[in-house]
Amino acid sequence: MTNSAKIALVQMRPRLGDLSYNLQLHLEKIREAKMQGARLAVFPELGLTGYQVQDLTLDVARTLHHPEIEQLVLASQDMDVVFSFVEESDEHLFYVTAVYAAEGGIRGVHRKVYLPTYGMFDEGRYFASGWGFRAFPSRFGRVGMMICEDAWHLSSPYLLSLQGADLLIVISASPARSVTDSERFGSHQFWRRLLETYASLLSTHIVFVNRVGFEDGVSFFGGSGVVTPDGTWVTEAPALAESIVYGDLNPDIVRRSRYSTPILRDEKREMVWKQLAGLQKGGGFTDET
Repeated sequence: MTNSAKIALVQMRPRLGDLSYNLQLHLEKIREAKMQGARLAVFPELGLTGYQVQDLTLDVARTLHHPEIEQLVLASQDMDVVFSFVEESDEHLFYVTAVYAAEGGIRGVHRKVYLPTYGMFDEGRYFASGWGFRAFPSRFGRVGMMICEDAWHLSSPYLLSLQGADLLIVISASPARSVTDSERFGSHQFWRRLLETYASLLSTHIVFVNRVGFEDGVSFFGGSGVVTPDGTWVTEAPALAESIVYGDLNPDIVRRSRYSTPILRDEKREMVWKQLAGLQKGGGFTDET
């Protein structure tokens, strides 16, 4: 695990369906972040394709071994990179996917598990759902990734924390909804409260990167940032504006937090597993199960 490291949060405005433009923008921002001494660059959900792909899905989908994806993976030779695109599997299933690339190779892949299909969202119509959450090793310790709606389900960060995640990366294409008295959108306020709670309870850094711009009349609020294990936002990007902001990840903060507030140490894992097994079998359990 590295010492305190600088990371770049790339709050970008992708062009819908224009992979060539978006790829070059990714490469440009990686070069910029590298010049600033960053060790990790994180891009938002579907930064390579745009969010409202819908009927463009077949046109924008790429396999993990497509030359455009491999070009971006190779850009991680000197700096880790997290990016997202529409992935096509060998079975021709289509996923909202996040890739963690390092040293010119793929270190982690996460397929979005929870696809919102309500209100303005229609993801379940176009995409297949991923299965499960897996933490993996990196220079920053063990990393877990979530994509937008994944983080709105308590089980997602919990499962990653039980696998020893030291860093949670949440990438998003979250719309701006409801203006509040605090001059932040209601959706922005919700994300802030949610991630502060997760960071505090799980004693972990959280990196949140949300996109900006408009697509089909939908505005995305941005608000990217870094939350420390005590629930403090130490880095924040402006709302609605394209920007790169930089923050630091210090593993010693995680170490001290887990010593002073050992919530994960005291987690009753076997009790949780037994009760979940009981619920799966029939919905009920006794005090002994």
